[in-house]
Parts: sequence; structure tokens; C-alpha cells
Amino acid sequence: MNKKVLITGGAGFIGSHLVNKLNLENADVVVLDSLNPQIHANPESSYSYQSIKNKCSFILGDVRNSKDWENALNGIEIIVHLAAETGTGQSMYESSRYVEANCMGTAALADLLNNTNHSVQKVIVASSRSIYGEGKYQCEEHGIIFPENRSEVHLAKGIFDCCCPICEAPMSVLPTDESSRINPLSVYGLTKYFQENMLQNVCAALGIGFAALRFQNVYGPGQSLSNPYTGIISIFSNRIRQNKGVFIFEDGLESRDFVYVDDVVKAILLAMRENPSKHNIFNVGSGKMTTVLEIAETLREIINPGVEIKITGQYRKGDIRHNFADLSISRKELSFDPKTEIKSGLNQFVNWMLSQEIATDGYEKSLKELQDKGLLNK
Repeated sequence: MNKKVLITGGAGFIGSHLVNKLNLENADVVVLDSLNPQIHANPESSYSYQSIKNKCSFILGDVRNSKDWENALNGIEIIVHLAAETGTGQSMYESSRYVEANCMGTAALADLLNNTNHSVQKVIVASSRSIYGEGKYQCEEHGIIFPENRSEVHLAKGIFDCCCPICEAPMSVLPTDESSRINPLSVYGLTKYFQENMLQNVCAALGIGFAALRFQNVYGPGQSLSNPYTGIISIFSNRIRQNKGVFIFEDGLESRDFVYVDDVVKAILLAMRENPSKHNIFNVGSGKMTTVLEIAETLREIINPGVEIKITGQYRKGDIRHNFADLSISRKELSFDPKTEIKSGLNQFVNWMLSQEIATDGYEKSLKELQDKGLLNK
């Protein structure tokens, strides 16, 4: 890589893996990161920050601050914009913080791209599967359906699967492609869609290359073990290690597309190097469904077989039932082909996790916050 690259949020989970990969290629990398305390409780013991500390030009700054952007953009040819507040549930009751960081931080970049001299040739933004909401389904009678959020009446009765809004029959989930209906069910999802739309429009007007990567559930070594608002794999692992019970919402059969961080970094690198002719928005996932119960049981088997797994029947407002990526366009346009199977990825994550100090478990506190805000049924 012979381009000068700026990675916002480069001290975070995905960003640090990208920095380390580019470092192996002797790339000229600049990182702009605020070292958010929710992610880096203590920067001196933050695994992801320490892993990049001497491998890039590091700028302690905030994407909401135009001066920090100006300082970071000097000579930059490619921007990988990862910096964001993450967490669907928390975004519903700390909305202004999410909008300020994700929307206003991106607007600050857009202003500079439009109004200053710079050398930026390409912008890549991390988007999210959350923009799809419930995703894509098939009703036997009524065909393709993009459902709204699930009925509170159904959820209260323990009917967790998505039902056809016309005939109320259960539907079959389909992989979500990039042309699927956009239907964010959280403030976080709304901010990610805003980011990709704003940068796509600005970059098109200025003749700057652009790609939005819609990440599914990313996991792997380096993921925050103390942040209770994102990443069930790290949350479950931390609790199992401490011999605490694992609580699973709904019936445990809700599923996600879990994609290993090395595959995500591969997708970013491909987007940095390729100039696709037809598409600039790409799904990044494994393309496979794994239930939350399967994740919990696998982690228990690896870490501590005696731990209790409790299926609570509770549900969080705004949660989706299923979502997994259709990778057809990513495979064709980016040559993206995820390699890490879930069992192998979980073993690699656990091996790393067990080498770290036991992290503070704030999961039950986060559940109480959701309950107090009326976002988790009792």
C-alpha cells in the first residue's frame, strides 16, 4: 500500500486490526481517535490502543472537531472512517451523543472535503447491517416482504418470529442484499445510514472514490471485554469466564451473521484497492446465520461447561429477529470471500480473551438501564 491512509477510530477494535495489517505492508498510516472511555477505560491497558501505539502517527482528537480533522488530513489520500458511537440499545436513550459523533462528525469531514485543499482520493465508511431493520423475508402466499418491527402483541405472547403483515403467517428469512429496503429500528442505525448517504453524495459531487461497507456482527481478538453495550460474544465470554450465568433474550433462536475481524479487514483492504464499476455499497459478513443460543453453548463448551444458560423470554424493543448478508455483490465486485468459520473464530477469540485480565462485567447494569428506559420488557 503506497498511499497515505487516515483511519478514524483506528485505536478501536476493527481499526487496530487494520492498522496492524497496513503496518506489515509498510503503509504510511495516521490514526485519529478520541480514546472513548467506554471502549478504552484506561488507555495504558487498552489492548487495541497499545497494539498500534508505535505503528502509526497517532492524533488524539475528536471527529466532531474540525480542527482535529484538519490536522489529520494533511497529505491523506485514503480515509477509512470507522469512528462512531456503537450500540443499538444505548442509542435509543443517548441519542444526542450518537447523532453528534456519527452525524456531526461526518458532516465536519464533508465540510472540509468541500471547502479546503486536500489530496483525498477515496473515502471508505463503516456502515452497519442495522440499517436494514428486520431485513428480507418470504411469505408463501404474498412473496417477498420487508417487515416493520415486530408486533408488541406477538412478542408479549412469545411469538418471536416475523409474521406476514398481510396474512400473519410465519415467514422464511432470506439473505439481505444491498438493494433491500432500508428500515433502521434504532437511532444508531439511522446515524449509520446518514453517514453513508452524506459521504456518497459529497464524494460523487467532488469526484472522490467512495465505498460504504455494511458490517454484520464483527467479533474477534481485541474486542472490548468491558463495554456492555455491544458484542454478545465478548459479553457472554466475560460472564462465562467469571462463572456467571448467561441470560438470553426471546427463545434463543434469534440469529445473526457473525463475521470474524480478519475477514472484515480483508474487505476494507479490498475496498481501498479496488475501483468497482457498478457498486460502491457492499455487505460484509459471513453470509451465514448463527443463533444466539448456539453462540452461548459453544462458548460455554470452550470456556466453562458448568455455567448456566438461561433463556429468559424477555425481549428488547427494537431488536430484530434475524439478519444475514447476501454477499453476491461483494464477491463479484470486491472479490470478497470470508474464510473464518464460526467455531474456529470463537476458539481464536477465547484463546485471546483468556490471556487478558478479567474485565469488569457491566452487563446487568446495562440491562437495568434498558428496563428503566422502557426498552426491555420485565
